[in-house]
Amino acid sequence: MPAIALLGAQWGDEGKGKATDLLGDRVDYVVRYQGGNNAGHTVVIGDASYALHLLPSGILSPGVIPVIGNGVVVDPQVLFDEMAGLEARGVDTSRLLVSANAHLITPYHVTLDKVTERFLGNAKIGTTGRGIGPTYGDKVGRLGIRVQDLFDPSILRQKVEGSLESKNQVLVKVFNRRALDVDVITEELLVFAERLRPYVADTALILNDALDNGATVLLEGGQGTLLDVDHGTYPFVTSSNPTAGGACTGSGIGPTRLTHVIGIMKAYTTRVGSGPFPTELFDADGERLQQIGGEVGVTTGRSRRCGWFDAPIARYATRVNGLTDIFLTKLDVLTGFERIPVCVAYDVDGVRHDEIPMTQTDFHHAKPIYEYLPGWDDDISRAKSLADLPAAARDYVAFLEEASRAPVSAIGVGPDRDATIVVRDLL
Repeated sequence: MPAIALLGAQWGDEGKGKATDLLGDRVDYVVRYQGGNNAGHTVVIGDASYALHLLPSGILSPGVIPVIGNGVVVDPQVLFDEMAGLEARGVDTSRLLVSANAHLITPYHVTLDKVTERFLGNAKIGTTGRGIGPTYGDKVGRLGIRVQDLFDPSILRQKVEGSLESKNQVLVKVFNRRALDVDVITEELLVFAERLRPYVADTALILNDALDNGATVLLEGGQGTLLDVDHGTYPFVTSSNPTAGGACTGSGIGPTRLTHVIGIMKAYTTRVGSGPFPTELFDADGERLQQIGGEVGVTTGRSRRCGWFDAPIARYATRVNGLTDIFLTKLDVLTGFERIPVCVAYDVDGVRHDEIPMTQTDFHHAKPIYEYLPGWDDDISRAKSLADLPAAARDYVAFLEEASRAPVSAIGVGPDRDATIVVRDLL
């Protein structure tokens, strides 16, 4: 049975939670495969809105088993706070599984993240300050603390001591901060051991067995393609791989088991944090997109930068991820615009680029080349099929589909759970 990857195809915040929730009743497992509590999903069910930061969106679908995969970095306090918040609203979180191989965000990772970002000044990356980058840095540097280490206090202390040996030197001599105590940090982490133990499992084994037994597994990414540490707008990226390859490494599911790769794209473009953004708007249209679209980060609370749809980025995401389907979100936000620009290429110092320029320097200098499509005034929030959309909206979707080089299989026309047009079945 299928393993389906569902991921952001722009700079994140595309509406992955809505897409995951749409599929939630038809899948057996929903797996978060990368990132940490620097990402966020908003899911609207009836009159209730749920903001998820670390937990997979499948936690809201009864009968679905939510999984935090090995590729995720976990702040245990954030995890338990989020679970408690959902439990208080009547959501059952007891089904959650957490990979024993997932890495833990420790207090010193958060400290280093914050002081390093301040130290960078104008050159800052735009990190959320939640310890994500330093935790992934320790992971690849083989200094990381994994969930399973909580269950062996002696190994945990050895690993904390080994990690702090160099970090305390940096904190004291570079940032003029106090050294952190090994025993204090170890005890702070051990507090979570027994609370976390019931949820910890060999999730890669469970997921592969489930696929062998006919289950459907949905792999859910955080952030987006252009924030991928390998394929994004480096260095203004996250520290993990939100792209389709990361779905495999972050879950322990082999690539031959993926049957669908669904890319989530807004009908316009947004990004949070620093970095290049060719179609960014600094005028009334940008303010309008931000206000109507509610463009404020779920996790950070930061206003998102807004711009028109960027077709070269969409094509890039299709290529890098091998997209089989596009889920186009927030089409309704464009209602009322007399005409809607779409970036079809870039001008870099007088040279046309139909694809993303190869170098960081050229991309920073890229200026959008637009084609203009007619807008529409009709309320589309109750549309249930393509035929219900005004002709201009249908033409806009068709234009984006052709420009992105992947089929648009679903369209979000409003924030509600059922405000979605399904063009082609996503399973």
